[in-house]
Amino acid sequence: MLRGLAGFNRAWLRSDIPAGLSIAAVGLPSAIAYPAIAGLPPETGIYASIVAPIAYAIFGPSRLLVVGPDAATMTVLAAAMGAIIAAEPATASVDRVAIASALALGVGVFCIAAKLLRLGVLASFLSRPILVGFFAGVSLSILVGQIGRFTGVKIQSDGLIPPLVEMLAKSSLIHWPSLVLGLVMFALLWIVRAFRFRVPGPVLVVVLSVVLSAIFDFQGRGIAVVGDIPSGLPSLSLPPLHQMPLDKIVLGSAAIFLVSFGAGIVAARSFGSRTGEEVDANQELVGLGAANIAPALFGSFPVSVSDSRTAINLSTGGVSQAAGLVSAATLVAALVFLHSALRILPIPALAAILATAAISLIDIHELKKIWRISRMEFIFALIAMWGAISFGVLNGVIVAVAATLVYLLRQTMFPRDGLLGRIEGRHGFFDLARFPEARPVEGAAVFAIQGSILFYNADYVRMRLTSVAKALPAETRCLVLDAGAVTHIDSTGAAALDAVAEILAKRNIVFAMADLSEESRGILERAGVIEAIGADNLFNGREEALRALIGIVGESGSASSAG
Repeated sequence: MLRGLAGFNRAWLRSDIPAGLSIAAVGLPSAIAYPAIAGLPPETGIYASIVAPIAYAIFGPSRLLVVGPDAATMTVLAAAMGAIIAAEPATASVDRVAIASALALGVGVFCIAAKLLRLGVLASFLSRPILVGFFAGVSLSILVGQIGRFTGVKIQSDGLIPPLVEMLAKSSLIHWPSLVLGLVMFALLWIVRAFRFRVPGPVLVVVLSVVLSAIFDFQGRGIAVVGDIPSGLPSLSLPPLHQMPLDKIVLGSAAIFLVSFGAGIVAARSFGSRTGEEVDANQELVGLGAANIAPALFGSFPVSVSDSRTAINLSTGGVSQAAGLVSAATLVAALVFLHSALRILPIPALAAILATAAISLIDIHELKKIWRISRMEFIFALIAMWGAISFGVLNGVIVAVAATLVYLLRQTMFPRDGLLGRIEGRHGFFDLARFPEARPVEGAAVFAIQGSILFYNADYVRMRLTSVAKALPAETRCLVLDAGAVTHIDSTGAAALDAVAEILAKRNIVFAMADLSEESRGILERAGVIEAIGADNLFNGREEALRALIGIVGESGSASSAG
């Protein structure tokens, strides 16, 4: 606890107070705008921006990371809430805030459970290319969701294309002052970004639109405004889980957890590479768990690591979690003293902020980089993007996970392998296919496999070894399997090796294994493979195997990789 404040020195406040004020200034517009993605009232974003940083400051391990509302997390939250609401009877009253709080509690519980099980590795489960593609798809969903807020037209359809079609059908209902205001504020945000003004664009848009709303009475002219915002925090309470479909809550929480934690750790490691701060995913689970449970108890929604707030903290010289606490205190003051001003904030201005945030989720530079590095990974990025667009964000998470599994399987389904030989005058063994000057060992064959032999690739390995065994010259006395790079073998893999041993036995060729791990040896012993090939045909290395089997004393040294 309090690792983000460890060794606190009062002198740090000279840096942390300005940093905290800057975080609050940048965070307030997104805190008000982001809840609209999930159909939640704006105050819920302020509540999350207050209690989540306090919880993270107490339980989080990082001095510099700032948690808060996140556009991608909000989009997955909106999809999860939609699934839960759809499961309710049509006549039932729906409390969206209670559902969001229940999901935040579920995300927090998943974080704590993952920490206890040391599952921080889940942060790497969604690969970077798949996250980039998924967020690009999410961004399009957010953009389409702003059509109604920009135009003042009530859009009832969901998805990507239906809302556009509905908007065309209702084009006569467009409220042009709302659309003009939204587009002007959207353009202002990009001008601020292009010219790198010292005042953040969202702050400028909120201040300017509130001033204009007060002067020109936007509400009286038909432009929608935020409306009443409570002037204090809600009371501490647990969400009414007994009134909700728990299966949907669990599934929705799992989806939000996977996306928010995966993206959060990517952001944390990105900032850590700049500051030299080590990121321990298992420790971050505690901080993020607390940062989600706290909003759940105060009528709010799930949060994640906030890129924009953390970047502001670093750029303004924050040195500890005191900056997050100052930000929380500032937002409490804003809630108490500025609620009347925030009440007249026009909705089209919030739509402009959300649209800009959505576009920033499309990382064109990273997509180009992925294309340059690996065409296959680029294809998987497109699959993840297509999943979020075509099947909705929640199902898009499933598509992203499935794409990750397919990508992982493809990478390991065809392990690199090759026959090894010698090069005169050089130490070690060399792949015969890669090094034309290499020559096979006379009277023997050495075959290397780089990868595990498991149920999904065992048949491929068996066919490769079988084809090699059948092509061996008649004078071959042994086939040595170099298993130094074989990390795991399962029962299906053992059966494949047993089948190869039978083929070699029929040709009177000894099947030997070199550098087999203890775990793999145990599997092969229990499967009867060791008995079939003979325990005396297991060796510590290739040199030892060749000396014992054909009496050749080879040159020692490290081998070149196969494949």
